Amino acid sequence: MTGVASAQARPPVHAPVHHAHEKVSALVYITAFAPDKGESVNTLISDPPPGAPVPPILPPNDGFLLLDRDKFAESFAGDLPADEARFMADSQLPWGVEALGGPVANPAWRSRPTFYLVATDDRMIPPPAQRMMAERAGATVTETAGSHSVYVSKPAEVAALVKKAATGVLA
Repeated sequence: MTGVASAQARPPVHAPVHHAHEKVSALVYITAFAPDKGESVNTLISDPPPGAPVPPILPPNDGFLLLDRDKFAESFAGDLPADEARFMADSQLPWGVEALGGPVANPAWRSRPTFYLVATDDRMIPPPAQRMMAERAGATVTETAGSHSVYVSKPAEVAALVKKAATGVLA
């Protein structure tokens, strides 16, 4: 059996895939962090380039983080209708502070074909950072105009990349 794992950008409920089950034959990153060995999300966000947008992460509350609801649409869902972005802001789930600091031991992209969708209007993970992670992972890269919520605003582009990954590993 062949599988494709997808690390999607969404309110950080699920951590991106950094290890792969033996049946996973390809990885698809959708505007997501792709840390290398010894890196964590904290490592990757610790030194943003000048002028890069700063995600509106609120201070921790009981060990959990949320994005500022008032700034959510602009930073996370800028290409979605206002009511949909507001719903996403209101329904986001908190994620643990510790999730940001866990270093990756064995990045799956080192041993699996990797595909990466760069969202060129992302204000959570700057597109230059996405391109850098995709390049060092040796990923097949697709770019599309879209926010961090590109999986909602451009589902056809996301599905096409997943299909390309699945088709490539089955060929």
